[in-house]
Amino acid sequence: MDFETMCSQRLQEDQSPIGHYTRGYLPHFDGGPIPQLVTFRLIDSFPSQCLTEWAVELAAMVPDQVESERRRRIEDYLDKGFGSAWLSQPDIAEIVVQAIRCFDGSRYGLHAWTVMPNHVHVLLTPRSDETLSQILHSWKSFTAHKANSVMARTGPFWQREYFDRFIRNEDHFAAAIAYIDNNPVKAGLSECPSEWRYGSAFLR
Repeated sequence: MDFETMCSQRLQEDQSPIGHYTRGYLPHFDGGPIPQLVTFRLIDSFPSQCLTEWAVELAAMVPDQVESERRRRIEDYLDKGFGSAWLSQPDIAEIVVQAIRCFDGSRYGLHAWTVMPNHVHVLLTPRSDETLSQILHSWKSFTAHKANSVMARTGPFWQREYFDRFIRNEDHFAAAIAYIDNNPVKAGLSECPSEWRYGSAFLR
């Protein structure tokens, strides 16, 4: 099924997505049953003050360029692997991988994912009766509890906020998959996407 057909069929199921909203520093888009690229990260992987500082620096830019430049800075920062990087531990990474894959085909359609040392990228399409925020909450709640138990620690595990982008067209869909697959390569964690065992490219 091509991108256009997939989106048109799923949008017919639900004509009233939440749309744009914000829960703090970042804008979000809950678009109903359309593909979305989401990134969530560990509690100490990315200081929120960076967003505040960058907002001042980016204010002078052309509005259409601000979001893409902010995304680029965030992605580059995360790929440096700052913070505790708990997801670099194989047993913790596997907890996250299994949680992501658990409801594929029931709560959402899973297209691609990768678990990096301090953040996670997922491309998915929620079902019409699910919201992106509900899905993220269930992933983060379950994995935080289980990972903390394994590491014998307490306290926050994930950052509350996450980054999301809805997929515009078939080219954007293909680019999102390529970005996810190649993120471990870009970060110097593997020679090719299929070598990274904590990503969907490993299973293809």
